[in-house]
Amino acid sequence: MASSITAGFLLGLYVTLGAGCAGMMKAPARYDYFEPPSTTDAWSPKISGWQRREQADDGSFTSPAARDSETASEPVASDGIPLPNEGQLFLPDDGLRGKYFGFRSDRRRAMALELAGWIQGQSRSHYVADGPIDHWATLEETLRGNGDDCDGLELLVYHALRDLGFAENEVYRAIVYRPSDGQHHMVTLWFEDREDPWVIDPTGAMTTGMPLMSSMPEWVPLKVFSQDVEYTVKQETSPSALAQNR
Repeated sequence: MASSITAGFLLGLYVTLGAGCAGMMKAPARYDYFEPPSTTDAWSPKISGWQRREQADDGSFTSPAARDSETASEPVASDGIPLPNEGQLFLPDDGLRGKYFGFRSDRRRAMALELAGWIQGQSRSHYVADGPIDHWATLEETLRGNGDDCDGLELLVYHALRDLGFAENEVYRAIVYRPSDGQHHMVTLWFEDREDPWVIDPTGAMTTGMPLMSSMPEWVPLKVFSQDVEYTVKQETSPSALAQNR
Protein backbone atom coordinates (compact mmCIF):
# COMPACT_ATOMS: atom_id res chain seq x y z
CA MET A 1 0.00 0.00 0.00
CA ALA A 2 2.77 2.40 1.03
CA SER A 3 4.69 1.64 -2.14
CA SER A 4 1.64 2.25 -4.28
CA ILE A 5 0.99 5.58 -2.55
CA THR A 6 4.60 6.58 -3.05
CA ALA A 7 4.47 5.55 -6.69
CA GLY A 8 1.27 7.50 -7.14
CA PHE A 9 2.79 10.58 -5.53
CA LEU A 10 5.88 10.40 -7.72
CA LEU A 11 3.76 9.90 -10.83
CA GLY A 12 1.62 12.90 -9.92
CA LEU A 13 4.71 15.00 -9.26
CA TYR A 14 6.18 13.93 -12.61
CA VAL A 15 2.99 14.78 -14.48
CA THR A 16 2.67 18.13 -12.71
CA LEU A 17 6.25 19.16 -13.35
CA GLY A 18 6.18 17.78 -16.87
CA ALA A 19 3.02 19.66 -17.73
CA GLY A 20 4.47 22.78 -16.21
CA CYS A 21 7.65 22.54 -18.26
CA ALA A 22 5.73 21.72 -21.42
CA GLY A 23 3.48 24.70 -20.84
CA MET A 24 6.34 27.12 -20.31
CA MET A 25 7.10 29.18 -23.41
CA LYS A 26 10.60 30.38 -24.12
CA ALA A 27 10.80 34.12 -23.65
CA PRO A 28 11.32 35.97 -26.95
CA ALA A 29 14.80 37.29 -27.58
CA ARG A 30 15.40 40.94 -26.78
CA TYR A 31 17.48 43.05 -29.13
CA ASP A 32 19.33 46.33 -29.10
CA TYR A 33 18.52 47.56 -32.60
CA PHE A 34 20.72 50.64 -32.64
CA GLU A 35 24.32 49.60 -32.04
CA PRO A 36 26.99 51.32 -34.17
CA PRO A 37 28.40 48.97 -36.83
CA SER A 38 31.96 47.74 -36.49
CA THR A 39 34.59 48.88 -38.97
CA THR A 40 34.74 45.33 -40.36
CA ASP A 41 30.98 44.82 -40.72
CA ALA A 42 30.44 42.69 -43.83
CA TRP A 43 27.12 44.41 -44.62
CA SER A 44 28.39 47.99 -44.46
CA PRO A 45 29.84 48.24 -48.01
CA LYS A 46 26.60 47.04 -49.58
CA ILE A 47 24.47 49.29 -47.40
CA SER A 48 26.62 52.38 -48.03
CA GLY A 49 26.63 51.65 -51.76
CA TRP A 50 22.84 51.57 -51.83
CA GLN A 51 22.65 54.71 -49.68
CA ARG A 52 24.78 56.67 -52.15
CA ARG A 53 22.67 55.58 -55.10
CA GLU A 54 19.39 56.23 -53.29
CA GLN A 55 20.49 59.73 -52.29
CA ALA A 56 21.64 60.43 -55.86
CA ASP A 57 18.18 59.74 -57.31
CA ASP A 58 16.46 62.88 -58.57
CA GLY A 59 13.69 62.53 -55.97
CA SER A 60 10.91 63.21 -58.47
CA PHE A 61 8.79 60.56 -56.75
CA THR A 62 9.01 62.30 -53.35
CA SER A 63 6.01 64.35 -52.27
CA PRO A 64 6.49 68.02 -51.30
CA ALA A 65 5.34 67.19 -47.76
CA ALA A 66 8.07 64.58 -47.40
CA ARG A 67 10.71 66.94 -48.75
CA ASP A 68 9.61 69.65 -46.33
CA SER A 69 9.76 67.22 -43.42
CA GLU A 70 13.47 66.67 -44.06
CA THR A 71 14.14 70.13 -42.65
CA ALA A 72 12.11 69.41 -39.52
CA SER A 73 13.23 65.90 -38.63
CA GLU A 74 12.84 64.31 -35.22
CA PRO A 75 15.56 65.14 -32.66
CA VAL A 76 18.32 62.67 -31.90
CA ALA A 77 20.60 62.28 -28.93
CA SER A 78 24.14 63.64 -28.99
CA ASP A 79 25.49 60.21 -29.88
CA GLY A 80 23.29 60.04 -32.96
CA ILE A 81 20.92 57.42 -31.52
CA PRO A 82 17.27 58.44 -31.96
CA LEU A 83 15.49 59.60 -28.83
CA PRO A 84 12.79 57.35 -27.26
CA ASN A 85 9.60 56.99 -29.22
CA GLU A 86 6.63 59.17 -28.50
CA GLY A 87 4.78 56.45 -26.63
CA GLN A 88 7.50 56.35 -24.00
CA LEU A 89 7.26 60.09 -23.39
CA PHE A 90 3.66 60.00 -22.15
CA LEU A 91 2.46 57.90 -19.24
CA PRO A 92 -0.97 56.21 -19.42
CA ASP A 93 -3.62 58.90 -19.13
CA ASP A 94 -7.39 58.45 -18.98
CA GLY A 95 -7.98 62.10 -19.80
CA LEU A 96 -8.00 63.98 -23.08
CA ARG A 97 -4.23 63.51 -23.55
CA GLY A 98 -4.56 59.73 -23.38
CA LYS A 99 -7.59 59.71 -25.67
CA TYR A 100 -5.81 61.88 -28.22
CA PHE A 101 -2.64 59.82 -28.40
CA GLY A 102 -4.63 56.57 -28.28
CA PHE A 103 -6.80 57.66 -31.22
CA ARG A 104 -3.77 58.79 -33.21
CA SER A 105 -1.89 55.53 -32.52
CA ASP A 106 -4.90 53.50 -33.67
CA ARG A 107 -5.09 55.44 -36.94
CA ARG A 108 -1.35 55.05 -37.58
CA ARG A 109 -1.49 51.31 -36.97
CA ALA A 110 -4.47 50.96 -39.28
CA MET A 111 -2.64 52.94 -41.96
CA ALA A 112 0.51 50.81 -41.65
CA LEU A 113 -1.50 47.58 -41.67
CA GLU A 114 -3.35 48.68 -44.82
CA LEU A 115 -0.01 49.45 -46.47
CA ALA A 116 1.27 45.98 -45.52
CA GLY A 117 -1.74 44.34 -47.16
CA TRP A 118 -1.38 46.50 -50.26
CA ILE A 119 2.32 45.76 -50.89
CA GLN A 120 1.87 42.05 -50.21
CA GLY A 121 -0.87 42.03 -52.82
CA GLN A 122 1.19 44.01 -55.34
CA SER A 123 4.16 41.69 -54.95
CA ARG A 124 2.19 38.90 -56.65
CA SER A 125 2.29 40.91 -59.88
CA HIS A 126 5.51 42.89 -59.49
CA TYR A 127 8.01 40.52 -57.90
CA VAL A 128 11.05 40.21 -60.17
CA ALA A 129 13.93 37.98 -59.07
CA ASP A 130 17.42 39.46 -59.27
CA GLY A 131 19.11 36.43 -60.76
CA PRO A 132 22.71 35.51 -59.93
CA ILE A 133 23.65 39.05 -58.80
CA ASP A 134 21.86 40.49 -55.76
CA HIS A 135 21.39 44.12 -56.80
CA TRP A 136 19.73 46.45 -54.29
CA ALA A 137 17.60 48.75 -56.38
CA THR A 138 16.71 52.32 -55.52
CA LEU A 139 13.06 53.29 -55.34
CA GLU A 140 13.29 55.01 -58.73
CA GLU A 141 14.83 51.88 -60.27
CA THR A 142 12.04 49.75 -58.80
CA LEU A 143 9.31 52.02 -60.15
CA ARG A 144 10.99 52.39 -63.54
CA GLY A 145 11.42 48.63 -63.82
CA ASN A 146 7.80 47.99 -62.78
CA GLY A 147 8.97 45.70 -59.98
CA ASP A 148 11.87 44.10 -58.18
CA ASP A 149 12.60 41.46 -55.56
CA CYS A 150 12.13 41.93 -51.80
CA ASP A 151 14.74 44.66 -51.38
CA GLY A 152 13.22 46.79 -54.13
CA LEU A 153 9.57 46.26 -53.21
CA GLU A 154 10.38 46.98 -49.55
CA LEU A 155 11.34 50.52 -50.57
CA LEU A 156 7.72 51.25 -51.46
CA VAL A 157 6.80 50.59 -47.83
CA TYR A 158 9.76 52.49 -46.41
CA HIS A 159 9.14 55.59 -48.52
CA ALA A 160 5.34 55.43 -48.22
CA LEU A 161 5.50 55.47 -44.42
CA ARG A 162 7.90 58.40 -44.52
CA ASP A 163 5.72 60.26 -47.05
CA LEU A 164 2.66 59.60 -44.84
CA GLY A 165 4.28 61.33 -41.90
CA PHE A 166 6.05 58.58 -39.98
CA ALA A 167 9.25 59.98 -38.47
CA GLU A 168 12.68 59.15 -39.81
CA ASN A 169 13.70 57.73 -36.42
CA GLU A 170 10.89 55.18 -36.34
CA VAL A 171 10.93 53.68 -39.86
CA TYR A 172 13.90 51.65 -41.07
CA ARG A 173 14.86 49.01 -43.58
CA ALA A 174 16.03 45.77 -41.97
CA ILE A 175 17.96 42.67 -42.98
CA VAL A 176 16.62 39.59 -41.21
CA TYR A 177 18.00 36.06 -41.17
CA ARG A 178 16.45 32.62 -40.65
CA PRO A 179 19.06 30.27 -39.12
CA SER A 180 17.09 27.13 -40.01
CA ASP A 181 17.81 27.48 -43.73
CA GLY A 182 20.22 30.43 -43.99
CA GLN A 183 17.70 32.66 -45.80
CA HIS A 184 18.15 36.44 -45.72
CA HIS A 185 15.27 38.81 -46.34
CA MET A 186 14.54 42.55 -46.46
CA VAL A 187 11.63 44.01 -44.49
CA THR A 188 10.49 47.33 -43.06
CA LEU A 189 10.51 47.81 -39.29
CA TRP A 190 8.26 50.42 -37.72
CA PHE A 191 9.50 51.25 -34.23
CA GLU A 192 6.33 52.37 -32.49
CA ASP A 193 8.05 50.58 -29.58
CA ARG A 194 11.82 51.01 -29.65
CA GLU A 195 12.34 47.51 -28.24
CA ASP A 196 9.79 45.56 -30.31
CA PRO A 197 9.04 46.94 -33.79
CA TRP A 198 6.23 46.03 -36.15
CA VAL A 199 7.31 44.02 -39.22
CA ILE A 200 6.06 44.74 -42.74
CA ASP A 201 7.23 42.07 -45.19
CA PRO A 202 6.77 43.24 -48.80
CA THR A 203 6.49 39.76 -50.29
CA GLY A 204 5.03 37.63 -47.49
CA ALA A 205 8.06 35.31 -47.49
CA MET A 206 8.63 35.98 -43.79
CA THR A 207 5.13 36.89 -42.66
CA THR A 208 1.86 38.43 -43.75
CA GLY A 209 -0.01 41.20 -42.03
CA MET A 210 1.99 43.27 -39.57
CA PRO A 211 3.22 41.23 -36.58
CA LEU A 212 5.64 42.30 -33.90
CA MET A 213 9.22 41.14 -34.26
CA SER A 214 8.97 39.40 -30.88
CA SER A 215 6.33 37.05 -32.31
CA MET A 216 8.75 35.71 -34.93
CA PRO A 217 11.48 33.83 -33.02
CA GLU A 218 12.54 31.88 -36.11
CA TRP A 219 13.89 35.08 -37.67
CA VAL A 220 16.84 37.11 -36.37
CA PRO A 221 17.29 40.83 -37.18
CA LEU A 222 20.84 41.62 -38.30
CA LYS A 223 20.93 45.19 -39.62
CA VAL A 224 18.73 48.28 -39.38
CA PHE A 225 19.34 51.20 -41.74
CA SER A 226 17.87 54.04 -43.73
CA GLN A 227 19.20 56.05 -46.64
CA ASP A 228 21.24 58.07 -44.13
CA VAL A 229 22.22 55.86 -41.16
CA GLU A 230 23.22 52.28 -40.39
CA TYR A 231 22.99 50.23 -37.19
CA THR A 232 23.87 46.70 -36.15
CA VAL A 233 21.35 44.64 -34.17
CA LYS A 234 22.68 42.79 -31.15
CA GLN A 235 20.83 40.37 -28.92
CA GLU A 236 20.66 41.52 -25.33
CA THR A 237 22.04 39.11 -22.73
CA SER A 238 19.43 38.04 -20.18
CA PRO A 239 20.22 38.23 -16.43
CA SER A 240 19.94 34.43 -16.17
CA ALA A 241 22.52 33.96 -18.92
CA LEU A 242 24.87 36.37 -17.18
CA ALA A 243 24.50 34.44 -13.93
CA GLN A 244 25.32 31.15 -15.66
CA ASN A 245 28.52 32.61 -17.11
CA ARG A 246 29.84 33.74 -13.75
